[in-house]
Amino acid sequence: MEILIPVIIVAVIGLIAGVGLSLASKFMAVPIDEKQEKIRAALPGANCGACGYSGCDGYAAALVAGEAAPDKCAPGGADAAAAIAEILGVEVKSEAKIAFIACKGGCENTITKYAYSGIQSCGAANGLSGGPLACEYGCIGFGDCFKACQFGAIKMENGRPVICPDTCTGCGKCTLVCPKSLISLVPKDYKTAVACSNKKKGATVVKNCKVSCIACGMCAKACESGAIKLENNLAVIDRSLCTGCGKCREACKRGVII
Repeated sequence: MEILIPVIIVAVIGLIAGVGLSLASKFMAVPIDEKQEKIRAALPGANCGACGYSGCDGYAAALVAGEAAPDKCAPGGADAAAAIAEILGVEVKSEAKIAFIACKGGCENTITKYAYSGIQSCGAANGLSGGPLACEYGCIGFGDCFKACQFGAIKMENGRPVICPDTCTGCGKCTLVCPKSLISLVPKDYKTAVACSNKKKGATVVKNCKVSCIACGMCAKACESGAIKLENNLAVIDRSLCTGCGKCREACKRGVII
């Protein structure tokens, strides 16, 4: 009896507490908007945070509250945006985007200015004179973007990251971790891009990197639509004018335009 009585008392207390919690959950529950549940079901469930909210639940709540646009879910893309727009009764124009790295450098194309033996991180290496490679504008190559990608859309090849267009969701996480700000989101159907960010002049550029833009202007001369101009010693393409003819790529002897 000395053991049985305490057991019974604990069991009764547990039963009362259980009934109390059950009643509380029923009468004190916060009602969830039906639209929010439908939106949550339309989202892919990646909880990547690329939309700027605390996962898919936070984004769904913000959409119902009218605080977010329907096209912020990068993993869901145009399909998710269309489904959300239908639930909310609004129109949305969503343009699929992927990440683009404005650099073709890396260890094989850029000379090394000092031996680095610290933390294998672009962010850490950038704090030491901009990294171990001679080009101060180029990719350091330790793969911070590769580590940040949750979808396996970035692979490392010869010390430089390469985007896999078919896998990239355009979530933008890689753009946030690059200390050189080399990665941007571009329309998935983009035609032409300049894979360089070096703003130095001729001789220095040639010395430091084999595949950097030297602002020779040959691409601009070859462009019949006037889509290319030189800014800060770097070729810049106006995508609204670009026809994708490829003549600028043929004119570029350093292989900067892709």
